[in-house]
Amino acid sequence: MRIAVPNKGRLHEPTIELLERAGLHIENGADRKLYAETVDPDVTVLFARAADIPEYVHDGAAEMGITGLDQVRESGRELAELLDLAFGRCRLVLAAPEDGDIASPDDLAGKTVATEFPRITRTYFDDRGIKPSIVEVTGATELTPHVEMADAIVDITSTGTTLAVNRLAIIDEVLSSSVRLFARPDVVDDGKVQQVTTALSSVLAASGKRYLMMNVASEDLDAVRDVIPGMGGPTVMDIAGTDDVAVHVVVDEREVFEVITDLKSVGASDILVTEIERLVE
Repeated sequence: MRIAVPNKGRLHEPTIELLERAGLHIENGADRKLYAETVDPDVTVLFARAADIPEYVHDGAAEMGITGLDQVRESGRELAELLDLAFGRCRLVLAAPEDGDIASPDDLAGKTVATEFPRITRTYFDDRGIKPSIVEVTGATELTPHVEMADAIVDITSTGTTLAVNRLAIIDEVLSSSVRLFARPDVVDDGKVQQVTTALSSVLAASGKRYLMMNVASEDLDAVRDVIPGMGGPTVMDIAGTDDVAVHVVVDEREVFEVITDLKSVGASDILVTEIERLVE
């Protein structure tokens, strides 16, 4: 089983970290290598440009791929989306000079739009019955309206800062993107594909969760149950030689501070909070 992953750029490190956390530790993956083995002898990682990964998967060089939704949509390849990996979030937006006369997509009929994403842009306008001229560029898209190459642009933004610096106003959102796990449709039911998907999903499920363990007197157990906001009911175990019980529960990280205060107020003691590496739901 081969997984194509970004070989560099802002998506590379988070992708490798996610694989490591999922237990797919990379071996012999030195810089500039095209592929690397993992601790699973049946799983190999291929390193490729993020934009090329949809083609790698579609053509059979890899069974699975990790890349942005924008890259898959721009490639035009039909891949099965298995997971939103919740990083690399960005938007493709339609923007035009803030002091110009373009205020809506309709104003671009017969005008020129510059973009690095011609397929996505063309689909966006076709869906609205608008016919601009689309010019493909390979960089510095935000400059094109100021050098009279285009009336508007479709470009990636995370915060909108670069657009604002270049005096461009967002007119509409074209696509909301993040990094996803994809596979060829014909291998979705493969056991190894499902195993990898479950491993990555377990890391995502554990994100932002904490595991709480505590001792509770038996007579206080109902009060403790009432203040625990965990995933389902807590796990309760007898403590040998005492009338106390041990209570274990998973809670959201953002609730830990208040939960501990509430637990202590109803008699819980020896409260231990730990991180969760993986959570298979």
